[in-house]
Amino acid sequence: MPTDPLGRFLAALDPDHRETIGARPRQEQERLAAAWERELEADDELDTLDELSPAAAEAEAARRVLERGSDQMD
Repeated sequence: MPTDPLGRFLAALDPDHRETIGARPRQEQERLAAAWERELEADDELDTLDELSPAAAEAEAARRVLERGSDQMD
């Protein structure tokens, strides 16, 4: 299991998104991983989910970051 933030972020993504994000420039991947970490730290709902299933909390945070990123691209 990856221990660096980018590796953990990519692991939290579903396979299709992992491939899409993996094809983006490294700087953008790192920006998304940092946003993902902030999401995990800041959201109390994710704290509760993390107690039940850390993988589910990480996946939900990744989904939220990608959703916000899509909104910003429009």
